[in-house]
Parts: sequence; structure tokens; C-alpha cells
Amino acid sequence: MATTADISRGMILNMDGSLYTVVEFGENKTARAAAKVWAKLKGVDNNRSMEKVWNSGDTINPVRVERRTYQFLYKDDTGYSFMDNETFEQITLQEAAIDAPQYLKEGQEVSVLVNTDNDQVLGAELPDKISLKITYCEPGMRGDTATRTLKPATLETGASVNVPLFVNDGELIRINTKTGEYVERVKV
Repeated sequence: MATTADISRGMILNMDGSLYTVVEFGENKTARAAAKVWAKLKGVDNNRSMEKVWNSGDTINPVRVERRTYQFLYKDDTGYSFMDNETFEQITLQEAAIDAPQYLKEGQEVSVLVNTDNDQVLGAELPDKISLKITYCEPGMRGDTATRTLKPATLETGASVNVPLFVNDGELIRINTKTGEYVERVKV
């Protein structure tokens, strides 16, 4: 059995019959009382978020999760369809189960989280950084690199992101899918 010393970011815990992923955690130590471990938790199978505090050394119930590579196929009324690259099995997930659905484009590979106890699909995660093409933004000007001024740009997936002034239409840029921020231009 695992204890609070084993908690890590991204770990999935079973608490009261529901699954929660650890978003953030830490430890509070005081001189008189025993150390406490706290965690901010986000529901995997529900939309709840909560904070939980344990005494140091308490037992926790982690869920064994396997990451499988799937390819995004298409989106329709039933949800987002993905295909396993090895078995060609297809699954459909709702938008709430995907961490950044606005950056999904057809053919993109994602990691699908599967509970190994009962083969239940928990959700899908995009890579931390992906490259997307800009379909529209205001024209850039030479020499606009001195300031950190940003302008809105529309990506090939339809999502909008703020980019520096020197970025133009048709360029490939790298986006951080966790924060939704511009990272850099991609050289072709």
C-alpha cells in the first residue's frame, strides 16, 4: 500500500469510489504538531475539484494507469474519435475527458490514459508542446522584436493564441498545450 510520501504530480488516486488526479501537492511542518501533506485534486470521472489534507504517513489508494498512444481521427456529434495505432481499435471520448481539445488536429498522436484494473479509459492528454500553422493574423513588421507586445492569431484548428508582432500568416509555431501560450517559431 502506498503512503503520502509517494504522492506525485499527475498521480491518480481512488478516494471514496471516485478517481482524482493530483494537480499540486506539498507538505506543512510545524514544531508542535505532526507534518501534514496537502494536495489539490481534480476529478477524473467527475467535474469536482478539491483539496485534501492527510497526516504524514497515512495510506493512499493510487490507481495504476497506463498510457497508450492513440491517433486523433475526427470530431462529430458523439465526441472525439481516436484509434489505437497497434490494434486499430477505435474509442470515442467527450470533450471534458481531453486536456486541450482546441489544439487537436486530424492525425495527431495523443496519450490515452487507461485504468489497468478494469480497462476503463480515463482521458486523453496532448503532448506538452505541439506545432500548428497560423491561418490568420495581422501582418508583422520588421524590427518588432524589442518589446514583448502580443497580437491574436488564429491557428489551423480554429483556436486563438497570442503571438509576438513579428509572426506572420502561414508560419508554423510551437504552442504549450498546458498553458495555451506561444513558445517559438518552427523552422521548416
